[in-house]
Amino acid sequence: MGKQVLANVRVFDGDRLTEPVDVTIEGAVIGAVGGGRAEDAEIVDGAGATLLPGLIDAHTHADEPALRQALTFGVTTELDLASTPGTMIPLRAAVATSSGLADVRSSSFGLTRPDGHPHQLRGRQNDPDWPTVTSPGQAREFVDGRIAEGADYLKVLIEDGHTLGTSLPSVAPDIVAAVVRAGHERGKMVLAHALTVAATEIALDAGADGLTHLFVDQPHTPELIARIAGSGMFVIPTLSTLASITGRRDGADLAADSRVRPKLSPEWLDNLSRSWAFQPPEQFCYALDSVAALHAAGVDVLAGTDASHLGAYGMAHGASLHDELRLLVLAGFTPVAALNAATSVPAARFGLPDRGSIRPGARADLILVDGDPTTDIGATLSLLGVWRAGVRLDAAAVTPA
Repeated sequence: MGKQVLANVRVFDGDRLTEPVDVTIEGAVIGAVGGGRAEDAEIVDGAGATLLPGLIDAHTHADEPALRQALTFGVTTELDLASTPGTMIPLRAAVATSSGLADVRSSSFGLTRPDGHPHQLRGRQNDPDWPTVTSPGQAREFVDGRIAEGADYLKVLIEDGHTLGTSLPSVAPDIVAAVVRAGHERGKMVLAHALTVAATEIALDAGADGLTHLFVDQPHTPELIARIAGSGMFVIPTLSTLASITGRRDGADLAADSRVRPKLSPEWLDNLSRSWAFQPPEQFCYALDSVAALHAAGVDVLAGTDASHLGAYGMAHGASLHDELRLLVLAGFTPVAALNAATSVPAARFGLPDRGSIRPGARADLILVDGDPTTDIGATLSLLGVWRAGVRLDAAAVTPA
């Protein structure tokens, strides 16, 4: 693979925007930011455009078509937050040899009850039986099983179903705490699915490292925000999912965007345009206010969508992360803070030091966009080029999944 020079590009380096410079790609990594141009390099004219690190979606449920679709939207890494090893093990092997798929990390199976969430949503996914824990003494066995499957981190689902319009059995708090302890003993982060204040408090009591959703059942209190901030926990609010749960149709607006429609199949456009509407629309304001309060308190907020399979309404892999950034700005983030939430912040919190920033030696996961997303967050969808480990995605090969 020869050298490539992205010439005269403004660079959002994962922290701030620079004046126009040349960025050199050497193989799979960034060779230089600034400096002279090699005579034998391929030149890509970036005048008027902005170069960003490839985007990281911090909450998905991935498969091969999902990772292919994500990459077409400049999402170069997906963090899978519950999958089956029968899907994930061969998928990771495919990712290692294909430049046409986003990279992926995974928790493998999440801990839930045999009849608990998300089984009520996964009826057509042909899942095997998910391993479970019936007493705290089984926590280490569960954790070791996931690590043996290649899990990079662990996931516990604390969900009684009422926010999702149903009633479900939930994992007991003492089991949640035992799995968190066992995970930490093995050096793994443990993340908690929590859509209610009560579930959030269970996750806090257990010492979980992050929340994979934000509570949407009631407004925040200063005490709860302070407790989350004091814990060091990060939060992936999944505003796109919360919008769908509360009946908003943000996905329909996204599906109508001319920068989105050609890249999605009719089935995915339909999925993106629907919503679940399990809760009243006014409850979405609880989430926006809570995100703003968490950000003000210094909590690390990561951009993630919960994009999954068809039937998980209101989301589509890749496309929805751009709307997640818009929703973070709606909640009061600056565009720069929203971009941080999809680049440098998830890279740091998930231990991925080779990505999320533009600097010499970093992995050349990059996107080139028309305009300046540090002032107009919507510009992230105006993609001019996508590079994954130094290989530019062939725009002519982009077809709807």
